This record gives sequence, structure tokens and C-alpha cells, in this order.
Amino acid sequence: MPLLPPVFDSVVAALRSAGCVFAEDEAELILSTAGTPDDIATMVDRRVAGLPLEHVLGWAGFHGLRIAVDPGVFVPRRRTEFLVDQAVALARGASLVVDLCCGSGAVGAALAASLSEPELHAADIDPAAVRCARRNVAPFSGHVHEGDLFAALPDTLRGRIDILAANVPYVPTDEVGLLPAEARDHEPLVALDGGSDGLDVLRRVAAEAPQWLAPGGCLLVETSERQASRAVEVFTRSGLTGRLAVSEELYANVVIGTRP
Repeated sequence: MPLLPPVFDSVVAALRSAGCVFAEDEAELILSTAGTPDDIATMVDRRVAGLPLEHVLGWAGFHGLRIAVDPGVFVPRRRTEFLVDQAVALARGASLVVDLCCGSGAVGAALAASLSEPELHAADIDPAAVRCARRNVAPFSGHVHEGDLFAALPDTLRGRIDILAANVPYVPTDEVGLLPAEARDHEPLVALDGGSDGLDVLRRVAAEAPQWLAPGGCLLVETSERQASRAVEVFTRSGLTGRLAVSEELYANVVIGTRP
């Protein structure tokens, strides 16, 4: 709907009073997404109450795509676009791509959009995430499975995966309470809590990945700067050739493991 100055100014004022640093940008997104004045009021109220902007809008921009993000589903972060870029650079000819711990399915959708029509599978343990991901990967004929890591995948994928992207939770348990309220209060704990040192789920993925990857296939996992060296060691101990890719611009650290 048109950005009428009085409406825009009032939305900006409400958002700014709630502490939104980028109030003008958020106001534009809300006004361009809302269909009616009532929608505007509802969306502003939800944002002022502390809901993540993406949950208010119902979508997030990610790697050039508009990804549906339902309430309670993990919001894709811009830094994770670096993981997608690394995967695309490694395997433009990939025929089978898997997005593990898929959340909204943003990574899988972005990979499918960037590669040459790969077979796409995604999986998550959270039923809400699975429902959301199915909508996002449908344009790419993707398949979404519900379950715990590799147990969710069809056994026919074993030994055939060219690109395995796993955006695992990596916040140490004791630090979840230190996260911004938007994440702490509105995103699922299972998508945030990575165990005592933040690497529990990464270890599980790395341990099984060699059985699922095709020869030369790659596992890519996002982690924090302080965990990166330990994560590379985990990959190496699991039989993968591990290395680290870093984007200082996006504050992104991606551990890449290749099956020999």
C-alpha cells in the first residue's frame, strides 16, 4: 500500500519508542506488506511487543529469495548466506542436496535456486519448521522430512549426497539466556541450544556424515569464531578433510568437511 507520510511517521514513531534501531526500514517493510490499516496496526503492535520483524511480516529476505517464516520458527540470518555461497562455489554440478536442521528451509531453497535443479531434501525435528519448510522448498520440488538429523532421511540417500548443509544449533546451553529477547523468547530452543560447549549437534552430524556423503561430497556447518578450530578438529576426527571459511563482513564462520 502507498507509504502515506502521516501513517509512515506514526509507525516509525511507535517502532522507535519500542527501541527498534532501524525504525524507518522496518516501517517501510510493514507498510509494504500490510494489506489494510487494521493489518498495519496489528503488525506494529506485534513488533512493539517484541516479536521478531520476520515473524511480524511473515517472511524474511534470504539470498535473493523471500522465505516464509511462521511464528515460532527459527529466523534465517543474513550471515548464513555465506554458507550458501560456499556450498555453491564447491558444487555447481551437485545432483543431490540436503538441508539438515533446516528450520524454514531457507538454505535448501537458496541452494536449489543457485544450482542446476538438484534433487533437494530437507529435515528438521520441529513440526512447525517442517510445515514452514515445505512451503519454501515446494517451488524447487523439494522434499521435507520430520525427525532427528539423519534418522529423518530416506535410506536411499545414503552415500549419495553431494552437498550436506547443516545449520546446527551452536549456542552453549549456559549462554542461551544471554541471547536477544527476540531469539530467546520467540524461536525454538531446539534451534538455538547446542549443548554444554555448543558443539553437541555438530559432533553428531560430523560422526554420521561420511556414511551419507558421496565421494567428494561436502558437509558445511556454521559455527562461532571461538568454536571454529574445535569444529574443524571434530570434522577431521570423523574422517572428513576439514577447513574453515570466514567472512569478516558477515561475521560468519563455516566449517567445510569433504569426504575423501
